[in-house]
Amino acid sequence: MQSEQVSKSIPDRASEGSRRQRDGTEFIGGYGRKTGDSDLRFIEGQLPEHGGRVESDESPAQQLELALQNLETTLNQRGQRMDDVLQLTLYLADMDAYESVNETYERYFEDTYPARTTVGACELLGGAAVTVDAVAALE
Repeated sequence: MQSEQVSKSIPDRASEGSRRQRDGTEFIGGYGRKTGDSDLRFIEGQLPEHGGRVESDESPAQQLELALQNLETTLNQRGQRMDDVLQLTLYLADMDAYESVNETYERYFEDTYPARTTVGACELLGGAAVTVDAVAALE
């Protein structure tokens, strides 16, 4: 029996084998922006940043709005939209703010909600009340 080799064309991938450090605000720690090869785009650590500063004085709902705007900008720069988001992880420093941030989330995504996990966190970078990670489909 002869083995057949199947030639597959490999599509352009969103991520590369190398890792880069997070650019932007000057926080301590290595936060990779790209990992592995995949037909998914992984976007981590979308803080409520504006002009390189975390807007930690805003309400959690306003911070989520800003973090989601930053996520949308990141996706748009890569030719994607919020509709491409398959999964979103919301880190929340104060679980008592869940209802208010949930209203912002529902308004932002309207009828098409990605799968979501909300995680309570003791403290977030820059004193933020929220941060989000997302997984988006390339196709």
